[in-house]
Amino acid sequence: MNKHMTYYTAEEATELLKFMINQLAPKSRNNIKSMLARGQFFIDGKAVTQFNHPLKKGQKVGVLSNEGAKKTAALEGVKILHEDDDLIVIDKEAGILSVAGRDHAEDTAYRQVTKYVQEGNRRNRIFVVHRLDRDTSGVMIYAKTEEVKEKLQENWHTIVKERIYTALVEGVVRKPQGKIESWLTESKTMKVYSNDYDNGGKHAITHFKKKQNSANYSLLDVELETGRKNQIRVHMEEIGHPVAGDKKYGARTNPLKRLGLHATTIAFTHPSTGKVVRFTSQAPKSFLKLSR
Repeated sequence: MNKHMTYYTAEEATELLKFMINQLAPKSRNNIKSMLARGQFFIDGKAVTQFNHPLKKGQKVGVLSNEGAKKTAALEGVKILHEDDDLIVIDKEAGILSVAGRDHAEDTAYRQVTKYVQEGNRRNRIFVVHRLDRDTSGVMIYAKTEEVKEKLQENWHTIVKERIYTALVEGVVRKPQGKIESWLTESKTMKVYSNDYDNGGKHAITHFKKKQNSANYSLLDVELETGRKNQIRVHMEEIGHPVAGDKKYGARTNPLKRLGLHATTIAFTHPSTGKVVRFTSQAPKSFLKLSR
């Protein structure tokens, strides 16, 4: 459990702000509204900032102390979206490695989150469930125990119900939606190639929907039916619309000075509760601006 979190149980159906004003008296209404705006109130492990969020009878509200809020704010390029005894879900900025690469001195999301969970107990650890490329931003999961990590990884294809990315791609995508299916193989130079027949590679399926486009770029919702290495990047190149900034896979422009790829949504069956949980991160405004 997070030592900086205090829990309060609603004895009747009510609204969040009203409930917290009663629970945290004599704190002022403005003080509590500031805590709400800073994301210090958690329901079912998720930070809630909506003052009139409905509470059910028996529902618990976790309140992150000011000290805990400062420690969370101290994270650079990483935001905690959810935390419980099994998992910690983050929103990673572009430019940060998920785990250590060749330069072991470089700060990573893994290192920062490890430091965060060890504030309460030096023996606490986190375990990598999946990764995002350095230049891909968005939602990512770490497990808090090796058992949970293995449970998630071994059943990844059945546990994960939804995995959606926002992609800024070059050119005007004509189709409003589509499906890309191929077999992916990786070369000795670490580049992934796509084949439209089964050549022994890994079967990959990607679905896309166009959200909007400008004269030079299109914004797509991309859903993975399979999760292969560089799958979206390879498939976007295959349809003639490489991800912006992705020189490795055919892009000619780099308007964002990063990869135009953001992990927007992941939904999966929670390993302990058995309930489907869903976590989202809004696409960067720069993606929207370039595709208008």
